[in-house]
Amino acid sequence: MSNEFNEDQQKCGFFAAYIRSKRNAIILSGIFIIILSGIFFLYNVNLDAIVFASIICTITVAIYIILDFPKFHQHLNALKHATSNITLTLGSLPSSENDTYKAYENLVRILYESRSELITENIASKRYMEDYYAMWVHQIKVPISAMHMLLHDQPKSSPLNIQLFKIEQYVEMALSYVRLESDSSDYVIKRYDLDSIVKSAVRKYAPLFISKKISLDIADTNIKVNTDEKWLSFVIEQILSNSLKYTPAGKISIFYEAPKTLIIRDTGIGIAPEDIPRIGEKGFTGYNGRTSQKSTGLGLYLCNEILSRLSHAITIQSEVGVGTTVSIDLQTRDMILE
Repeated sequence: MSNEFNEDQQKCGFFAAYIRSKRNAIILSGIFIIILSGIFFLYNVNLDAIVFASIICTITVAIYIILDFPKFHQHLNALKHATSNITLTLGSLPSSENDTYKAYENLVRILYESRSELITENIASKRYMEDYYAMWVHQIKVPISAMHMLLHDQPKSSPLNIQLFKIEQYVEMALSYVRLESDSSDYVIKRYDLDSIVKSAVRKYAPLFISKKISLDIADTNIKVNTDEKWLSFVIEQILSNSLKYTPAGKISIFYEAPKTLIIRDTGIGIAPEDIPRIGEKGFTGYNGRTSQKSTGLGLYLCNEILSRLSHAITIQSEVGVGTTVSIDLQTRDMILE
């Protein structure tokens, strides 16, 4: 009963829309009937003839409406269906014999073709950028390898090796950015030992800890997490890199809090309160980045994006002059293990 009422209500709505679309013609027809009736009356035509002619005209208009309304209803219904089921083609767009409707349909087709061309150009441009960066990363590794050979007899914590390490990290960041922005999926979700991932990242940054004389306090987590090892390692490395960059002296602590939160805390310069809400925005460097001119604003953006895709979360608390605490919530939802 309710469905029938809704259908009747919908038909009434369509009929009201039809009347609105034809109101000028209906008003004009009424004016013509009044004018003709007035002329007949002035020429002393029998009143019955005037009434009969008016009735005939009204019936003719009514017959036209009865015959034309189903076409209008069908066309409008098809348009509404096409609107609620938009696809990448124009096949669902209803055809019409009305010249005005045809003009609108032609306009829609032109806009659609222009949009399709822009999408194609954008995809081609994006693919070119990805190929270019992939080639650049591949080529830059050759001189980096040569520099490693030239510096093999120097300590890992030597100034030259530290600068070479930073170059490698920037190259890795560029490659990760390209991979992240591409449409291809590069995630392997498994159950991994968190301690193994954390300690691997710490070992990688050991030369920087040594060169800056930053102490490390690391506690075993003794837990396993559902994640992607490569991407989570990248996130932890980026956070360690930031902590080392903005901690001139002191300590970096890594520990675990229940239920599944990895904490990385430093005693660095801290982050201005007004900058914290915008951390993770692409290209945002904040006061520290603008002052030191060492930040690209890309690292934490990548961390935020990666953790979001891994169904993890990141929160940052900081106090200027005291330090920064980064919390990575490693709980997962709707993850598919391989």
